[in-house]
Amino acid sequence: MSITAERKQELIKEFATCEGDTGSPEVQVAVLSERINNLTGHLKTHKKDFHSRRGLLIMVGKRRRLLDYAKSKSTERYTTLIKRLGLRR
Repeated sequence: MSITAERKQELIKEFATCEGDTGSPEVQVAVLSERINNLTGHLKTHKKDFHSRRGLLIMVGKRRRLLDYAKSKSTERYTTLIKRLGLRR
């Protein structure tokens, strides 16, 4: 259900803007998107797991706020991030 440490490191390397970057909105959104996708698969199997569903909704809201922040700072970075992750918006 959660992502492995190796997968998280791959995402950080892929979306980092510079060396050692783990806190940029791009990295945070990529990690959150991976967790959201994993949790969505879990919830398709376990339809009555309402505690995990609440966690999913919290993560989706956090990703939405990070995307809004990225859009306010740089629309160019926002659009490239959306395209790379394959998110609708």
